[in-house]
Amino acid sequence: MDNISDIINLDSKAKHKVYKKGEVLQTEGKSNAQAFYVKSGLLRTYTIDEKGKEHVFMFAPEGWIIADLESFEFNQPAKLFIDCMENSEVVIFERTLLGNLNLNKQQLSKNIQLLSRRVAVLQRRVIMLMSATAKQRYEFFIETYPELTNRVSQRMIASFVGITPEALSKIRGEIAKSK
Repeated sequence: MDNISDIINLDSKAKHKVYKKGEVLQTEGKSNAQAFYVKSGLLRTYTIDEKGKEHVFMFAPEGWIIADLESFEFNQPAKLFIDCMENSEVVIFERTLLGNLNLNKQQLSKNIQLLSRRVAVLQRRVIMLMSATAKQRYEFFIETYPELTNRVSQRMIASFVGITPEALSKIRGEIAKSK
């Protein structure tokens, strides 16, 4: 098993589904034992605070897997919403499939390496949210999602970075002037 295609082929029950822009795949509070592999399009995870403000947690362009990991792994009610930012084709994995894969040592090692990379990116993001400047957080967004700057609205990018759209506009202007 060298890549996600191999896992997709293992699950004869995996659902391939097309969603329209704006469709919600998961809502907060629902138990959800599913993960979504993005074949085409763009998904995002986010939460909504008590004031009704959205906070973007993660984007998932083509080739990414997205899930509320706490809900997925521990079968808890979801804390995150997942929706489509573009028309998207996804493969839906049930929790039971990923738990029942019989992997050899090499396959398991490769999967641990991929998971470790994803956890390292999330760890870096958390540390940056605690201590980095807004400009550094925006540069992290560009590094992590280089293909999304023209596909995602400034409001969504600002939410991911943790600043207002106006502050993001100022940072982009400073970056443009320095080039």
